[in-house]
Amino acid sequence: MELISENKVFGGWHKRYKHMSSVNNCEMTFAIFLPEQVANGEQVPSLYWLSGLTCTDENFMQKAGVFKYASEHGIAIIAPDTSPRGENVADDSDGAYDFGLGAGFYVNATQAPFSLHYNMYEYITKELPALIEANFPVNDKKSISGHSMGGHGALVIGLRNSLDYQSISAFAPIVNPINCPWGQKAFKGYLGDDTATWHEYDATVLMQTSSYDRKLPIKIDQGAADQFLEAQLKPENFIEAARVKDFGVDYQNHEGYDHSYFFISSFIGHHIKFHATALK
Repeated sequence: MELISENKVFGGWHKRYKHMSSVNNCEMTFAIFLPEQVANGEQVPSLYWLSGLTCTDENFMQKAGVFKYASEHGIAIIAPDTSPRGENVADDSDGAYDFGLGAGFYVNATQAPFSLHYNMYEYITKELPALIEANFPVNDKKSISGHSMGGHGALVIGLRNSLDYQSISAFAPIVNPINCPWGQKAFKGYLGDDTATWHEYDATVLMQTSSYDRKLPIKIDQGAADQFLEAQLKPENFIEAARVKDFGVDYQNHEGYDHSYFFISSFIGHHIKFHATALK
């Protein structure tokens, strides 16, 4: 790993690193916040944050106001990039924002040329946690959260790997990507025409088919004024699937809030407290 930058904040340290990824076959960047408890030799639990379309590791760390709450609860925050990057990494031919660079959708791509680099599912579930646990003072307790495309990733990864995480949360997640334009475009490009493979990366389908080993606590916050609510996000599909399976989900709909980080920063404290309860 190579340290890019570091800043002291709320008694802890925010650091950015880059490293060569063997699963993505390129250099990857991630950020980590280490709360002040680690200075006393304490190993702390971790919260992995997955960001949305067009974002990098920097958006959440700079805009969400998470450090105060993470410091209070003694939780490390890990924020990976949203996709592989570099001159040799394939991108959308038209440079669209919703596919290619910045839009990895947290899948393992099977279609050329994307399969060489776009293996974000394995990166988030295997390679990055191994790197973090080998190099930083964290314990074996971790949870996962995210926004929009990252909310999709958090729900899918948490459900499919429920023995590895303690809790899942999401802001305005894409919960049923096989039935929305963003998801259909991404899945066709990364996974091909066999729609059966798409189901592995759809939180609503996973909930419907009970594709999880244990019922983790799940918290979802959604802005009622979100401009993508009806066409892309469709939270009611996931909530109904959870109701049928008697899977309790803490779902809150907030009047007036949109899809932005103004929304996330308003409720991030609630999410950190929710995860702290599960992690401790």
